[in-house]
Amino acid sequence: MPSRADLHTHSTYSDGVLTPRELVDLAYRRGVRILALTDHDTTDGLPEALAASRSYPDLLLIPGVEMSTDVPGNEVHILGYFMDWQDVAFQRELARLRDSRVTRARRMVDKLAELGMPVSWERVLQIAGDGAVGRPHIARAMVEAGYVQSVNEAFERYIGRRGPAYVEREKLTPVEVVQLLQRFGGLTVLAHPRELMDQLDSLLPPLKEAGLTGMEVYYQDYGPEEIETLLGWARRFGLLPLGGSDYHGLGGPQQREPGDIPLPEEPVQELLELARARGRLLPS
Repeated sequence: MPSRADLHTHSTYSDGVLTPRELVDLAYRRGVRILALTDHDTTDGLPEALAASRSYPDLLLIPGVEMSTDVPGNEVHILGYFMDWQDVAFQRELARLRDSRVTRARRMVDKLAELGMPVSWERVLQIAGDGAVGRPHIARAMVEAGYVQSVNEAFERYIGRRGPAYVEREKLTPVEVVQLLQRFGGLTVLAHPRELMDQLDSLLPPLKEAGLTGMEVYYQDYGPEEIETLLGWARRFGLLPLGGSDYHGLGGPQQREPGDIPLPEEPVQELLELARARGRLLPS
């Protein structure tokens, strides 16, 4: 049975395939009643998502964002919830990060051409539409061109972190992102930590000190053993064990539909209580 909450989803405003309204409609049909839209480095889809959510009086739409950060040898993604997303200074910071995404994407397209796999930059921009340009848009262009069979293959062979067409981009550190989101009233959660297992011992203490609220424990294709291990880490550092489907609509064996995660109700309610205590949520 799908969870009533999904705290990690994407729309066409970053690298998802559904518009915010379509995403809200799909999530509601699937039984989701607490939904966070967490597009990459942008909140531009929130007005549409919030307007769509008003069609469903029993649906809570949480304003969110997913921000990429860097540590040696790896990326760390931080989810922010309930931040003052309309603040001009916050939007200025997001715009700077989106600009770095465009520069990075253009360089990756150039690298693919050098590897004998030219894709049209104009086509990448068409696929991105109004969204923040990202690697999934390049991957979809590669699938269209016949260089790979799937988005997953594009990442695994060419544009993933260890791929020959990968390019770094400007990022903040994880602590800087937590502090930034905190400054604008946000509650912060470490996203998809399975890939960071061997770094959690050094990563979590400074993040917790900076104000990290939780970490994803219930995520996409995480199995029972992985969930139990991550629960142990969450308990050790006093973090809320949260999660989401990371829905993009791109397909693939590990992809999940909105709400298709075993996220319990209790930590979600604790998150809402924290938001309420900060004045970020209307009283129930």
